[in-house]
Amino acid sequence: MAVPLDYETLRIIWWALMGVLLIGFALTDGFDLGAAALLPFVARSDEERRLVINTIGATWEGNQVWFILGGGAIFAAWPLVYAVSFSGFYLAMFLVLAALILRPVGFKYRSKHHDPKWRSRWDWALFVGGFVPALVFGVAVGNVLLGAPFRLDSDLRSFYEGGLLGLFTPFSLLTGLLSVAMLVLHGAGWLSLKLEPGPVLNRARLYGRIAAPIAILLFLGGGAFVAWGSLGFRLEGLIDPAGPSNPHLIKAVAAPGAWLDNFTAHPWMMAAPVLGLIGPLIAMLGITVRRDLLVFAGSSLANIGIIATVGLSMFPFILPSSIDPASSLTAWNASSSQPTLFLMLIVTIIFLPVVLAYTAWAYRVMFGRVTTEQVRFNPDYY
Repeated sequence: MAVPLDYETLRIIWWALMGVLLIGFALTDGFDLGAAALLPFVARSDEERRLVINTIGATWEGNQVWFILGGGAIFAAWPLVYAVSFSGFYLAMFLVLAALILRPVGFKYRSKHHDPKWRSRWDWALFVGGFVPALVFGVAVGNVLLGAPFRLDSDLRSFYEGGLLGLFTPFSLLTGLLSVAMLVLHGAGWLSLKLEPGPVLNRARLYGRIAAPIAILLFLGGGAFVAWGSLGFRLEGLIDPAGPSNPHLIKAVAAPGAWLDNFTAHPWMMAAPVLGLIGPLIAMLGITVRRDLLVFAGSSLANIGIIATVGLSMFPFILPSSIDPASSLTAWNASSSQPTLFLMLIVTIIFLPVVLAYTAWAYRVMFGRVTTEQVRFNPDYY
């Protein structure tokens, strides 16, 4: 089959699409995770907790589509990345999945019984289902920046030489807390849009006001780690962006500070970290002037800026190796074949607009604030 796009272009497109899917997940399921993490703190009575739960109750299942799409895209477009990361980070992924499983059970079961202790336990389960994935996803990003402890043999079989506890380093904990802060801010922004005026809304704004400066400080702290720590990898020698998908054909080396190379070579990329810093400030402004849409817009921009900063700083690396840099996986050496990438692109062009369209339609139908009266008398509410 003749492919009208060259291999390098297809690899760049799929690298960008992977970023789009990750951002889509953060923007949609991110506020679900943030709202769930805020549940025990912004809601003090059963009725208040039901208010919070029903702000995300109508859309959380659809939002998880982005998580599934992201995993599927990695599997199909970057099979080596999928194989190494999902086998190496197996226990961490199992922890995330176990926490995510608590969410549907918590949503469905908490209101089946009127016992306060029963409902309280499921409310804390929903908190775990929001906080743990937010933390572990951030820890995973920190470990990607540090480099994962894996190596590839001559047959491209991967050997992971780390453990679950080894993932929790000072830098990865910082990125994990940054993830929690930015998603809590996003959850507060969503609650600002969806809650009726009252004490729960006021508490959500308060926690948003706290999360915003914390996100800024942690983002700046992560930048300091990257600039002056021992983080970074760089490609050396002759590089063929259209070459075979074989990591052994590209030489990668550890190079502290190299994650800043792209920003030096392409100053326009600085828009991403600037957006990551301005977003929380916009959210804080929105909280101050009581403009709820501005809060949500600011938290969304923060998510976009922070995630884009990581992706742009690492390009073309996707998963570097800390113990054998020569085994590092990049956009140039870990993709599927050219025909596969092109065929998948056609499918994506057809079906991604469908996903966006029904998502937009669902949010339009569910638009509006959740009120105490609805929670009390609507039999379809959790």
